[in-house]
Amino acid sequence: MRKKNRLLRLAAAAALCAALMTTAFAAEAGSAQDPLVTLSYLNETFMNTIMARVDEKIAARGGQSAGGESAVFTVVTLAGGQTLTGDIGCEVMLRVGTAVCVTPSAPGLIDETAGTTLNNGGALVQNHLYIMTIENRAVRATAATTKLLVRGAYTIA
Repeated sequence: MRKKNRLLRLAAAAALCAALMTTAFAAEAGSAQDPLVTLSYLNETFMNTIMARVDEKIAARGGQSAGGESAVFTVVTLAGGQTLTGDIGCEVMLRVGTAVCVTPSAPGLIDETAGTTLNNGGALVQNHLYIMTIENRAVRATAATTKLLVRGAYTIA
């Protein structure tokens, strides 16, 4: 009788442990049910998950047509009258053709090469590097074909 009682207790304890483990595994780390997160979880699991998502987003962006974003300089060709509007931090360098600064207020573009500013209607100088430090800064092609080197996020209209 004693052995049967012991086996029954052991089975009940095993069932209780299984129920507790199921509850523990069901709670997501860092959630309200499991608020403690270890450094090893952050370094080994969470960061890998985040980095995989970032890689997926970068791969999904792919090529650039009517706009884009690039961490390296890419060649962008504009037809006469087309306008390239850059996000804050976008850099452009005029390589072929002619272009002017388009901006609703001063300063327009920062000429990193000369250390000056270029305001609305000012002509870009070939091989000078310009940066857009304020929203709504753009470059309009004034030649039939204009080629720019562009680094950063932009749209073309």
